[in-house]
Amino acid sequence: MNTGPPLRQIRAQFDDQTIRVYQAYSPQIATRALRAQTFVSPFKMSRMTWIKPSFLWMMYRCGWGTKPGQERVLAIDISREGFEWALRNSCLSHFDAAHDETEEQWSRRKEKSPVRIQWDPERDVRLERMEHRSIQIGLSEAAIEKYVHEWIQRISDVTDLARRLETAVANNDAASVQSSLPVELPYSVPSDIQSRIGMQIND
Repeated sequence: MNTGPPLRQIRAQFDDQTIRVYQAYSPQIATRALRAQTFVSPFKMSRMTWIKPSFLWMMYRCGWGTKPGQERVLAIDISREGFEWALRNSCLSHFDAAHDETEEQWSRRKEKSPVRIQWDPERDVRLERMEHRSIQIGLSEAAIEKYVHEWIQRISDVTDLARRLETAVANNDAASVQSSLPVELPYSVPSDIQSRIGMQIND
C-alpha cells in the first residue's frame, strides 16, 4: 500500500482567505510589482504567466533565484476564491484519457479555457525529483486580468529566504533547512474541481 502523498495533490501555505503561490522575475519586474503590490509594466499581460504553490518546485525552476530573468523570487498571496476560479476554469495542458472523454472534447475545452494545468514531479530540498507531483497553473486572457486586478492580496520578496536555504542545503545544515522551509499543507479542493484538474488519490 502506498503510504506517501497522493500522486497529484495541491500542497501550499494558506489561511481562510488566501493561498500563497510563487513566481520568479527579473529585478525590473519584481521591484515594480513589490511597490505596486500587483504586476505592472514591464510585466506583460499578453503572455501566459505560471503560478506555483510549491516553494521547492519554484526553487528548482529558478535555481534558487540565480537563473537569468528569475533573480527575484516573489511570494504572492491570492484570494482562495480567485485560486479556485482558476482551477474551475482550467484545462489540462495535455490530453489525459483518464480525465477527458475524448481528445476532441479536451481540445475544444482547451481552446476556450484561460487556464492551463500541469502536474510536474515535486522536488526535495536538493531539488531532486520525487515520485509525487506538484501543480503548476498557467494564467492567460481573462484569468491573468483577474489575477492582476482582483486576486492578488499581497506580494512579498522571498529571495533572501531562497539564498539562505540554498546555503543551508549546500552545508548540510538540516536544522536551518527545517526551521526556514515554508510549511505546505494539503489544500482541500472542492470535489467538482478535482476531475477537471486531473487529481488522483492514493490506492
